[in-house]
Amino acid sequence: MSAIKWGILATGGIATTFTEDLKLLPDAEVVAVGSRSQESARAFADRHGIPRAHGSWAELAADPDVDIIYVANTQNAHYAAVRTCLEAGKAVLCEKAFTLNRAEAAKLVDLARERGLFLMEAMWMRCVPGIRKLVELVEGGAVGPVDSVHADFSISVSVEPDHRLRDPKLGGGALLDLGVYPISFAHLVLGVPAGVRSWARLTPEGVDENTGVLLGYDSGAVALLSCGITASSPVTASISGPLGRIELPNPFFRPDTFVLHRVGGEPETFHVPFEGTGMLHEAAEAMRCLREGLLESPLVPWQATLDVMGILDEVRAQVGVRFPGE
Repeated sequence: MSAIKWGILATGGIATTFTEDLKLLPDAEVVAVGSRSQESARAFADRHGIPRAHGSWAELAADPDVDIIYVANTQNAHYAAVRTCLEAGKAVLCEKAFTLNRAEAAKLVDLARERGLFLMEAMWMRCVPGIRKLVELVEGGAVGPVDSVHADFSISVSVEPDHRLRDPKLGGGALLDLGVYPISFAHLVLGVPAGVRSWARLTPEGVDENTGVLLGYDSGAVALLSCGITASSPVTASISGPLGRIELPNPFFRPDTFVLHRVGGEPETFHVPFEGTGMLHEAAEAMRCLREGLLESPLVPWQATLDVMGILDEVRAQVGVRFPGE
């Protein structure tokens, strides 16, 4: 099988992790990297053994040898970067949160549909084998109709005001960086909520640093979710129903094991290992879709991305976080 050739847009830590995972896939080849700085692109290329380094997004997007581009810059720049790639005719896998808001995401989806190009949010959690097994069990009725979902993702960090986690101009705050995981997890299990209730403490710069979200569903189910950048949380999750519950350990979004507790039965542990850091599974899914001529992945469909972005918009509106230009 001929290799699918990747371009990497951006040169930060997440780009490094993804690039190293790609090396574990025999049918993937990283052929180019692009950055706003030629120096940064060249250093990244040399470090990872990538043949070509481009000093702009446009040059990377125009590279004729690139089949698909992984966009890994800061959230505020996702829209412009993805648009550049799509307009150049390239398929795209873009980091989460997909964009700053649903309106931007919808424009990119419309452009991909218009151009007949593959586009996928890099919500790798949905592609990890353990999560796929979890969904299979839930859909098979292992816990019965889901009554509640709990998930948290908070870390304790001390960063300067201009760091991406605190800077509104960079799409900062806990919600888009960390909260997207619990919210996407709840959406994966329960879908679109009927109602959203949120509370947050904001930084002096105006982004959220400690946030709680309650999602309510027409079925009566609830999802209790939290995220933050001031204190470490367990980073676990659970799904409960009348027949039992499923508990996922830290980190819940990349489990290699989880436990099903059935009412009146013995706990059953499922071991579902992932490869690399776990990010290669989203890459493999993107490549499968490309080979099959799909425009979107059934594991991370466009509507799911739009739904989650809409929930993130509503949470930000309730807690008073606005990004420049909105």
